[in-house]
Amino acid sequence: MTEQTTFSAGAAPGALPVVGHALQMMRHPVNFMTSLSAHGDLVEIKIGPTTAYVPTHPELLRHVLTNDRVFDKGGVFYDRARDIAGNGLVTCPFSDHRRQRRLMQSAFTRGQLKRYAEAMRAEIEDTASRWQDGMVVDAFQEMYGMALRTVGRTLYSTPVSPELAAKVERSFDVVLNGLFRQMFLPATIRRMPLPSQRRYKSNLDFLHETTQQLIDDYRSSDTERDDLLAALIASRDDDGGRLGDKEIHDQVITVMAAGTETVAGTLTWVFYLLSQHPEIEAALYDEIDTVLGGRAPEWDDLPKLSLADRIISETLRLHPPAWLFTRLTTAPTELAGRRLPAGSTVVFSPAAVAQYEDAFDNPAKFDPDRWLPDRVAPAARHAFVPFGTGARKCIGDLYARTEATLGLATILGRWRVGCEPGMDIRPVPLATVYHPRRLRLRLDARTPRRTASAVPAPAGGDAT
Repeated sequence: MTEQTTFSAGAAPGALPVVGHALQMMRHPVNFMTSLSAHGDLVEIKIGPTTAYVPTHPELLRHVLTNDRVFDKGGVFYDRARDIAGNGLVTCPFSDHRRQRRLMQSAFTRGQLKRYAEAMRAEIEDTASRWQDGMVVDAFQEMYGMALRTVGRTLYSTPVSPELAAKVERSFDVVLNGLFRQMFLPATIRRMPLPSQRRYKSNLDFLHETTQQLIDDYRSSDTERDDLLAALIASRDDDGGRLGDKEIHDQVITVMAAGTETVAGTLTWVFYLLSQHPEIEAALYDEIDTVLGGRAPEWDDLPKLSLADRIISETLRLHPPAWLFTRLTTAPTELAGRRLPAGSTVVFSPAAVAQYEDAFDNPAKFDPDRWLPDRVAPAARHAFVPFGTGARKCIGDLYARTEATLGLATILGRWRVGCEPGMDIRPVPLATVYHPRRLRLRLDARTPRRTASAVPAPAGGDAT
């Protein structure tokens, strides 16, 4: 943090006995988190009996995220997330992170991403080809299914049965939708044999069992594969160390969960925002037609789809995939002049920090061109943390952006997408991913404009 900056600390009003601010967080999560900046740069809130501290200033948040030894992964969010992802890269503590990150890195090189892009493109095209002219679909559910099948295809190049794939999709839906509910439930209720708890537990058990069976099948097969799971199994660090079976299991679940929700939520919000800004939508159709000329996008097209990339960045700023993260202090520390003892909970929301007025002109406005290179100021980069920052920045950020861009360009290359009446864009309360409650899309077939400037299908080479 800059030495000349003076930060203010305050407390949020309205805490109720026993539950604190939990009801406000459950009912209007993003609005509540965004409102806290009115009470200081560091704001004290209550989540049940737990006192938590919320950095609302981008510099304070950057300090938290770049000091992962002191502000470690922990707190109520990660306690529940570990039920799903175990000790994977996203949920593991500082003591395990450096080693896991080194071993995971080989699965996310640009060379690997280029190979994954082929699997992404195939699954996205399969999805877009199943639609019919005039069809109306639920935006998030359609994007969620496409994203889950896509990440599954990059993880496992060996096809699984449609029945198993459908059951995995349903189970992930139950488990991920239940995650934040589990976070706010007292331990006594989580242990009770209620129907909702039994359903959550049975679907979670099924996901873990299925994941382990797929890993066992890979290990027992002599077939050479060029997918993400094969890269994880083959990965070695400089000392010859590798990921153990339980670690691979946890990483697979982590990639499935994170890779699905990020893309599904982002594309859903993109379609809504484009429907509200027809001039930007028209410019995007023009870019897609000019670059692709009616063919499907490939990895080497990504740098040429610059408006699509800016639209995704701006969507991630206004509607980041997850609305809440937590950290736990491992030692006494100071933040905004406030002494925090070891074991303190720090809570932050990327959506709230992205509304900081000193970082963005008119922060509530959807303006993809604010991401043009000559317009991006350091303050904006500090306030843009949909994937985190520092050593614990999401390893799959480029993976997610690649899939989102390929998905957007493929879908709009074939379909004109419009929002049906009756939309409800309030975020679904307690969903893991930040997405509208109800958004239905009408799909009308379109013939891409073929121009002389359309770029032929690339012959090879990496995107820059």
